Amino acid sequence: MEALECMLTRRSVKKYKDTPVAKELIEKIVEAGTYAPTGRNAQAPIILAVSNRQVRDELSAINAKVLGASEGTDPFYNAPVVLVVLAEKERNTRVYDGSSVMQNLQLAAHALGLGSCWIHRAKETFELPEGKAILARLGITGEYEGIGNCVIGYLDGEYPVTRPRKENWVYYVD
Repeated sequence: MEALECMLTRRSVKKYKDTPVAKELIEKIVEAGTYAPTGRNAQAPIILAVSNRQVRDELSAINAKVLGASEGTDPFYNAPVVLVVLAEKERNTRVYDGSSVMQNLQLAAHALGLGSCWIHRAKETFELPEGKAILARLGITGEYEGIGNCVIGYLDGEYPVTRPRKENWVYYVD
């Protein structure tokens, strides 16, 4: 898929099959994330590539708690993989850097035939003791801010329809 076509056709997918995603595909998507531009090329973000169902469900439960959703709600839409992007808190470009990583992850997933969706509340998740405990269990030290959760998987149903672009989105100054 060409880059421009990929950008113009990617949509947020909110219903996934239980089908596991091959590790090779996850690795390609994550590699694309590591090539996102970062302030001063500091490469301050990190990516947690979570395909372990227990950890994925733990992250989903914390996210639902932050959301204030009822127990049993899955804010990850049943996606089998969650790519969590965090960035060093001391970096003043952390949100921008992490957002660039998130976009690369989503575009790479789409280019490889997978659905994706940016799920918020990563910041709040990793401010909670439960989120910090996950990082500690994984041996991740340092101060990180959660930027986003990129859920990926195989679409269950129809691909979302492209909505028309709003008027006055762009103002040209020639």
